[in-house]
Amino acid sequence: MKKVALFLANGFEEIEALATVDILRRAQIPVETVSILNEKTVTGAHNVSVIADKIFQEADFSDIEVLVLPGGMPGAKHLNEYEALKELIIKFNDEGKQIAAICAAPIVLGGLGLLNDKRATCYPGFEAELTGAKTIGENVVVDGNITTGRGPGLAFDFALRLVEQIAGLKTKQEVQNGLLL
Repeated sequence: MKKVALFLANGFEEIEALATVDILRRAQIPVETVSILNEKTVTGAHNVSVIADKIFQEADFSDIEVLVLPGGMPGAKHLNEYEALKELIIKFNDEGKQIAAICAAPIVLGGLGLLNDKRATCYPGFEAELTGAKTIGENVVVDGNITTGRGPGLAFDFALRLVEQIAGLKTKQEVQNGLLL
């Protein structure tokens, strides 16, 4: 089964990060939360603090196959400023590995030129920062190895689409039914 790394920066959107981790783990998909800070404690946009599994500098990404970027502000801005993460994203993209971003976080992918001629979605108002993308208002958009989601109220849709991509439609339906969706 593919392993996932989900990145946390101060100001992350709690719903997008935690719902995604929860839903992926319900599907038995291994997920590591990774802080881009020099410590494991990361505080979200609504003052909810969480303890990440790893610190970026200490993480080994050799067995990770999917990268997930939750949005939130200023969390997405902090992710976009973290050069080591951007280098990792470029490497994953070059290898055709899966990359997912929701809400404001697709700005990281847009800034790297990874959305050129791709369909994508994001939180309303950030479309201009998705350089080269064909932005559409769908809840979740998959184009090649890139998955983008619109925002916090759609975190379940985003996470369930990742489950389907990683573990298949049957697993997605089982998790969805267990959540009474």
